[in-house]
Amino acid sequence: MSFSHDMDDEYEKLCRRMNPPRVVIDNEACKNATVIRVDSANKLGILLEVVQILTDLNLIVTKAYISSDGGWFMDVFNVTDQDGNKVTDEGVLDYIRKSLGPESCFASSMRSVGVIQSMDHTTLELSGTDRPGLLSEVSRVLAILKCNVVGAQVWTHNTRAASVMHITDEETGLAITDPERLASIKKSVCNVLKGSIKSKGSRTVVSHTGTHPERRLHQMMFADRDYDRVKDESVLDDKQRPDVNVVNWYDKDYSVVTIRSKDRPKLLFDTVCTLTDMQYVVYHANIDAEGPEAYQEYYIRHVDGSPVKSDAERQRVIQCLEAAIERRISEGLKLEICTTDRVGLLSDVTRIFRENSLTVTRAEVTTKAGKAVNTFYVREASGNPVDSKTIESIRQEIGQTILKVKGTPEDFNPGSQESPTRFLFGGLFKSRSFVNFKLIRSYS
Repeated sequence: MSFSHDMDDEYEKLCRRMNPPRVVIDNEACKNATVIRVDSANKLGILLEVVQILTDLNLIVTKAYISSDGGWFMDVFNVTDQDGNKVTDEGVLDYIRKSLGPESCFASSMRSVGVIQSMDHTTLELSGTDRPGLLSEVSRVLAILKCNVVGAQVWTHNTRAASVMHITDEETGLAITDPERLASIKKSVCNVLKGSIKSKGSRTVVSHTGTHPERRLHQMMFADRDYDRVKDESVLDDKQRPDVNVVNWYDKDYSVVTIRSKDRPKLLFDTVCTLTDMQYVVYHANIDAEGPEAYQEYYIRHVDGSPVKSDAERQRVIQCLEAAIERRISEGLKLEICTTDRVGLLSDVTRIFRENSLTVTRAEVTTKAGKAVNTFYVREASGNPVDSKTIESIRQEIGQTILKVKGTPEDFNPGSQESPTRFLFGGLFKSRSFVNFKLIRSYS
């Protein structure tokens, strides 16, 4: 088997040497966007690789035309920066050329898309049933175990929760490699995930590959079947829910997937990632996201060459794409916290949120040069708008200059009903799980 993989790898290297990829970046062809053209020998997963590189640079794809029928891959992307301007930073443009052009042509075809090797942190993957105060509990246990959370992505959707955390040793600031200590950390965190009752599919894994966290979160949620709708549970109303349709084009043996939804950053990555992980190949696509609504059209086949074969498969594709879009939708008021990093910071912040009856629908934790930059989307656990007095109370505890509020509490108007899926970060009560596991004393 490994011999076969090596032969395939060498064959692809030969093809890429004979037909090296070509990247053309044009800032004159379009009035309001930078045009990026990518021509390359085709391979499985190449579309996701290109989209991920553009997404990781925080570029917005406003239009795209994709064709990869046969042995050649030809894509055109119209992109802007976060402010809607053309991309003129030479450092960014040069990175795109090197990442997608001839200099990348000797990369192994067997590498996973978005794998980032790192020796300066240990990666924990957590998934399980959502409940009040879960992240606060997990981060508190990690602090007790002298682990510093230097990075984290956390999503909740449809009663499920998933997180990819990067942790370091409190004393050395480096990755934790001792097998016994890792086993202890894994056991303690898994106990918290399980709670005092049996939770469906609670899982803690120490990852050694450093897979791109956002792709990994999609994979974890997909494996957890978060696309299965909970009866009487509606996270989004009909106007917010994406419109996904799948029909077969029998003359060409394609299945045509169309998606209409409110546009947002990383939408293209989320849909392409999901189709790729479901083992579908995109042969042609048309993307239009110049207005407030995004339209995506994909012509796909399964990796075995067949279109969607049954109504059950069609419904599964629809449900999985809907879930992929919904996972990253940010409900709530955006709070940014920027301060000097320290062990226990995430635990303290989430405890303050919980004590003020706030839940967090999504969060991103990053650390750069000793500074922690954390983003939370919060809403009241009761479903009511976030009160300005609540924000002021949090400011007093966290610090006026440390906490930044994007928008105002008055601008935030969530639905009148509480969604039972949004419990990972906060809750209406203080959890007693630590007391049950004898990890720490009850605290107020």
